[in-house]
Amino acid sequence: MFEGVIPALITPFNEDASQSLDIDGLRNCIEHVIRGGVHGLLACGSTGESATMTHAEHIRVIEETVSAASNRIPAIAGTGSNNTEEALLMTRAAKMSGADGVLLISPYYNKPNRSGLLKHYRKVADIGLPVIVYNIPGRTGQNLPADLIIEMVETIPNLVAIKEASGNLDQMMAIIQGTQDLDREYPFILTSGDDSLTLPVLSVGGHGCISVTANIEPKRMVEMYDLFRRSDVKAAMKKHYELMELSKALFMEVNPVPVKRAAEIRGLIKSGNVRLPLDSLGEQNTAVLREVLSRYD
Repeated sequence: MFEGVIPALITPFNEDASQSLDIDGLRNCIEHVIRGGVHGLLACGSTGESATMTHAEHIRVIEETVSAASNRIPAIAGTGSNNTEEALLMTRAAKMSGADGVLLISPYYNKPNRSGLLKHYRKVADIGLPVIVYNIPGRTGQNLPADLIIEMVETIPNLVAIKEASGNLDQMMAIIQGTQDLDREYPFILTSGDDSLTLPVLSVGGHGCISVTANIEPKRMVEMYDLFRRSDVKAAMKKHYELMELSKALFMEVNPVPVKRAAEIRGLIKSGNVRLPLDSLGEQNTAVLREVLSRYD
């Protein structure tokens, strides 16, 4: 269900005093990536600025994403939190909205021990939706090691995937090797959480990416994935390097600051503004981003 190229959607905001949700902009972004051939949608991840949305806004964005997907492709909801009760609240809301699965970031700030992590994921998984674990030590301050992931996969039947953003290919290979032959109803897959590592991750047994770049260039990202799946590795590598400059530009500042400005430049949304404590891309970096984007027109 969650293989392929899945954009981690941005959440557009209006330019009013409260930076209210720009629902028309969100729908426009969703149609753009679906036209590009993506295999799923992720709402309310870190790229979607879930950390600065109210619960009501968070649920609204999930509902709108599910509605816009309209059963054409899977819609995944980011519902993770460092507060297990909050993760349960948002996951129940995602289930009620009709989401096809949830992405659960590992609890940040608290730094729970192994037992706490296992209990956290098991409790949220008990709600019944397919669960994708999100390992991103750079934001959470804590890595989820391969042996822990393997134990989770062995004991949580609806744990179906991991978004791996540790940047550690050895760890990713250990997860793939330790889970590929398990006897379970749902095969477990690993997907890249770093656009620049998508092709290397595919080459060692990964199944796709949850992507920032796919917000802007969904068609090219899907082409790279499809080329690799057709065993045209040389052409896939060419497409990989073609996308590298854009992928780097979209991380010239902390995500999602550059990608929202890129979406504005491309006319997908009215404003690339972000919510504090993030701040919008400055003039100098905006000029660099415009130059990079012009090479993909």
